[in-house]
Amino acid sequence: MEDNRVVNGKAREVGKKSGSVVKFIVIGIIVGILILDSFYTINEQEQAVLTTFGVAQAVTQSGLHFKIPLVQQVEKVNTTIKGIRVGYDANGNSVESESVMITSDYNFVNVDFYVEYRFSDPIKAVYASEEPEEILKNIAQSCIRRVIGQYSVDDVLTTGKAEIQANIKQEMINELESNDIGVTLVNITIQDSEPPTAEVMEAFKAVETAKQGKETTINNANKYANEKIPEAEAKVDQILKDAEAAKTQRVNEANAEVALFNAMYEEYIKNPEITKRRMYFETMENVLPGAKVIVTDDATGVSTVLPLDSFSNVTMDNSSKASDSTTAGLGSTGSSQTTQAQ
Repeated sequence: MEDNRVVNGKAREVGKKSGSVVKFIVIGIIVGILILDSFYTINEQEQAVLTTFGVAQAVTQSGLHFKIPLVQQVEKVNTTIKGIRVGYDANGNSVESESVMITSDYNFVNVDFYVEYRFSDPIKAVYASEEPEEILKNIAQSCIRRVIGQYSVDDVLTTGKAEIQANIKQEMINELESNDIGVTLVNITIQDSEPPTAEVMEAFKAVETAKQGKETTINNANKYANEKIPEAEAKVDQILKDAEAAKTQRVNEANAEVALFNAMYEEYIKNPEITKRRMYFETMENVLPGAKVIVTDDATGVSTVLPLDSFSNVTMDNSSKASDSTTAGLGSTGSSQTTQAQ
């Protein structure tokens, strides 16, 4: 009996010691957990929401931060730019319930969008809604359908894409500000737009090809016009310059003729007979160029040869011919003046 009591006493002592060790280990683990739970880290592209007894506080600075264990709770929010697909899935397959829309001219069109966004307010991102991304996608689909419905199918498939994107983006920004869920729209892009059937798609491709051909023709015509118009303008300038030069020349010639006529008229007023004779001689020189005109004056008997030759070229034969001509002239006409051309 005594041995059993000794054994039981030792067992109790061992049990007490073991219980103390276990308590110390549990306490150590709890303390370690509390210590580890007292610190948290925020990366550069993250923000956090620190909640103390239901009161939220945004933590925007990156690095190591302290919190009260079991009292304060931390929820991190990724602030990098993310994307949502509208109208197609991750494999690129079309989701017709999202992509098929109706245009203002009552045509169906298949349009895919890619929406880029980020969380701008971590508290609103956590507490303003349960699923902010789903709300964003619903807003995107609503704005997309509303804007697409204002354009014709031709604009959606061809020339109006940039304007449509801008209008959708502005409407989504307004809707997000109204809902205030802590999400900021970065950009929205039309990934693809096409008719819902292959036949219609081919028809629109033909239309697009025709439009491109039209633009090419217009560009070629403009190029030709840009080449030819300067040439034509240069020719016009040259013609105007030539006409102006001819005008100036004609005016100068007319002024010279007027001046000559006025000078001759003044001489004529002074000596009419002499002027008439001079004009007669000059006219005969012009009418018979290269011919010798012999003029004989009956009163003086002097013979004049027009144009006048130098004395070295006048021979005796010519003198005799002139004398004969003068005699013949006096005999035949009986006037005071005789003219012959040789």
